[in-house]
Amino acid sequence: MTAAAPVRVGVLGAGVVGSQVVRLLREQGADLAARIGAPLELAGVAVRRPHRHPDIPADLLTTDAAALVARPDVDVVVEVIGGTRPTKDLLLTALRRGAGVVTANKALLAEEGPELYEAADLAGTDLYFEAAVAGAIPLIRPLRESLAGDRITRILGIVNGTTNFVLSAMTAGGDSYEYALKEATRLGYAEADPTADVDGFDAAAKAAILASVGFHTRVGAADVHREGISRVTAADVAAAADIGCVVKLLAICERIRRPDGGESVSARVHPVMLPRTHPLAVVDGAYNAVYVEAESAGRLMFYGPGAGGAPTASAVLGDLVAVARNRVAGGRGPRESAYADLPVESIGSVPARYHISLDVDDRAGVLAAVASAFAEAGVSISTVRQQGRGRDAALVVVTHSAPDADLASTVATLHQLPAVHRVTSVMRVMGEVA
Repeated sequence: MTAAAPVRVGVLGAGVVGSQVVRLLREQGADLAARIGAPLELAGVAVRRPHRHPDIPADLLTTDAAALVARPDVDVVVEVIGGTRPTKDLLLTALRRGAGVVTANKALLAEEGPELYEAADLAGTDLYFEAAVAGAIPLIRPLRESLAGDRITRILGIVNGTTNFVLSAMTAGGDSYEYALKEATRLGYAEADPTADVDGFDAAAKAAILASVGFHTRVGAADVHREGISRVTAADVAAAADIGCVVKLLAICERIRRPDGGESVSARVHPVMLPRTHPLAVVDGAYNAVYVEAESAGRLMFYGPGAGGAPTASAVLGDLVAVARNRVAGGRGPRESAYADLPVESIGSVPARYHISLDVDDRAGVLAAVASAFAEAGVSISTVRQQGRGRDAALVVVTHSAPDADLASTVATLHQLPAVHRVTSVMRVMGEVA
């Protein structure tokens, strides 16, 4: 047999992930060649400061990323630099000339995915992005390929390790949000500027990708309702424990049956009180997990490290092997599937349950006034707990499911009641609670 020509790879970025990708390519070359049917050759590595990468041969380093992606001898471009500019233009250049692309860039895919998918389709080449969601956890490929014959109804995910570490610390030790975040920063689980993580931007980008792949519908970052964890308090965590729950920041993507009988999609990121009996409730620390519900396969759980240089590089290398195999065989992998084109619901119309804590006057008629506020909005109360404290009382209300907008309106009304001193906590609840 004639040996297949080498598949030449250009890498954009040699930071935490990129350096591991380069290392694995060089150390595992023989094994990768055997799996692909052709050798992988590094054609170049684009970096900003070559002197900071003494472990990479100098003749491979370049500061001209645009020239690297335009080279006709580069068959596959691996992108691990992040950001949307100039990254989008670099990848479009590669795709339009027929090079395969492997990317870990969730923000780019969530904001500019359709243009990249269309460029890949027109050129007949591959765009793979396993590492963009949940690091080393095999997730995108199972959704795109293993479950291609099934109908996915819901995807729940703990997809950000920083926020999960913070909430886990608050749950285990009763720490405040501020203290838990400082500890996460000290241990390297949080960036110096943790905004993208704690305000939910990172998880929202991943939710957009999961919803797009799972429901065959284009969902962008702007379509995802986003709330972070900065307002979660130790009291919220304690209140969750009182009803047998833990607080988690979840990416929630699901099909919703509309009143007219049609379907729509919801994609949202926010803290929830999750029953301890749910498999995601035991996922602690910086780990990620995604829970998929499908009509035929049932309930599936994907769990593992969601970030880090070596774990993420593992996902990148898996994609690279797949793209290289396709090129050697003269084929291509899965394309974007957006045929369903379902409408995306706003958060206000999505069914939800609320856990609401109030400080109120401890006197006759207060509970009736509070219940009336819920009734006027058409929101049914599931449970009420009241504890007197002299002239004041703590009141906890858990609702049945209702449109999120109706629940938000109810909370606004509660703020205005004379007998309500303050609304101390509002959080959504998932599943059945005590």
